[in-house]
Amino acid sequence: MTPEPGVRLRHRHLLGIEPLDAGEIGLILDTAESFLEISTRPIKKVPTLRGRTIVNLFMEPSTRTRSSFEIAEKRLSADSLNFSVSGSSVSKGESLLDTARNLEAMAPDMIVVRHSAAGAPHMLARACRSIIVNAGDGAHEHPTQALLDAFTMRQKKGKLAGLKVAIVGDLLHSRVVRSNIFLLGKVGAEVHVSGPPTLIPPGLDRLGVKVVTRMETALEGADVIMMLRVQRERMVRGAFPSVREYFNLYGLTEERVRLARKDVIVMHPGPINRGVEIAAEVADGPTSVILDQVTNGVAVRMAVLYLLSGGAGSELAS
Repeated sequence: MTPEPGVRLRHRHLLGIEPLDAGEIGLILDTAESFLEISTRPIKKVPTLRGRTIVNLFMEPSTRTRSSFEIAEKRLSADSLNFSVSGSSVSKGESLLDTARNLEAMAPDMIVVRHSAAGAPHMLARACRSIIVNAGDGAHEHPTQALLDAFTMRQKKGKLAGLKVAIVGDLLHSRVVRSNIFLLGKVGAEVHVSGPPTLIPPGLDRLGVKVVTRMETALEGADVIMMLRVQRERMVRGAFPSVREYFNLYGLTEERVRLARKDVIVMHPGPINRGVEIAAEVADGPTSVILDQVTNGVAVRMAVLYLLSGGAGSELAS
């Protein structure tokens, strides 16, 4: 999946994984490899984006993604402005578009946006001059999460093509699963998904994945197990009778991990609900790479910001 020499991102914005091709995905992952080392230096900073201004426009609560972007921006020496709903004009009734236009009047170079509405970053990309980065839009896409997941799989497995990846949990409300399905399909991985029938969106099999309701079937022989958080805050009605029943049928236990390959890795986009979608001994066990995902997220987001700003993989600042 190494990109051809001279490969650059064809897109001005990062709105999703769906528009990217395998070469662009390879370029981002290879560039992230170069940035990963910066986090191990005594002084974790390069001047790559000095003088650039990035607005983090988070209209939904976020700890991990927002912190990861902010750290990535600081390590690239960009000037960051964090904007959230609480205490802002949005809480007084201002629209997303008016908020973005007012922020843009201050001449930022990029806007990193998270919003509960699918398509919100696309609307801003049409209306604003700034480069737009999708940090998660509704149940649509979460492109940088899929990129850091792929980076972690390649780091641990040495490849992406040919891997069997089992994705289990709340498929209906997950933007992570959609971005991962798009990405893994483009790089030749085999994706199996499983969850309660009430949490499987109709038509998911048309995206090229195998859909099963029995979790154990999806796990058999898997190289990678990716668990998804149960997003009860997005459910308009109960999708399952109780947390205990959910865990009994779809919780990842050590016994279920043994159905996969011996060298399986266990992933989770976080935040994890121990005892709901994953047992504590698995989340903290030897197969877990959950904290590696968090570490790799900073390098991947540095790569995305750098490449969107016009950089190329061979031009990394030292």
